Amino acid sequence: MGILKKFLNNASRPKGTLGKIMLSGMTFGHRWLSAWGLSHLDGVKASTVIDLGCGSGANALKLLEMFPSAHVTGADYSPLSVAHSKRKLEREIAAGRCAVVEANVADLPFEDASFDLATAFETVYFWPGPLESFCEVVRILRPGGVFMISNEAGGLEDMPVDWGRWVDGLNCYDGAALERFLREAGFSQVTVDRRPKLGWLCVVAHK
Repeated sequence: MGILKKFLNNASRPKGTLGKIMLSGMTFGHRWLSAWGLSHLDGVKASTVIDLGCGSGANALKLLEMFPSAHVTGADYSPLSVAHSKRKLEREIAAGRCAVVEANVADLPFEDASFDLATAFETVYFWPGPLESFCEVVRILRPGGVFMISNEAGGLEDMPVDWGRWVDGLNCYDGAALERFLREAGFSQVTVDRRPKLGWLCVVAHK
């Protein structure tokens, strides 16, 4: 259990050899969840997008494909994740379509109203607050901006596995809790979608 727990704890902030393995696994293991989450953005128009907790860079790449005229920023507080994403997105960065930065979601280094769309795949479990972090997302979004959260663990009742036992610092929020935090942070419209048999949760909030 010791090495497995060490490996799983890299989910929050990948580092070292186990972190590299975790990042590679995320790309494969989360692809169906990511596709489901992205399907909730049909009809959204965005010229500036940020993926908060970009991890391996796989979802930033999908966002670039989904919004071919947009500039996409990947942000992560793990230096290993930033380096991994930069390698994965090297061509897009060179073309001026993408940037990857090291940043903490509780204190984002962006001006107010910088983005049309923010996404968070499998990351809000570890965010400080999360109310304070959601306030930062509100701040960097333009009026009418969209914030999409996609989680594999959508609350303790829906979780096939009690990941809280295995991953330190992981907080599993259900849809009601996330909606409450988002509205308190300043979002005016919040929609929650669930896939109970899988435990998945997708929340779309509008500023």
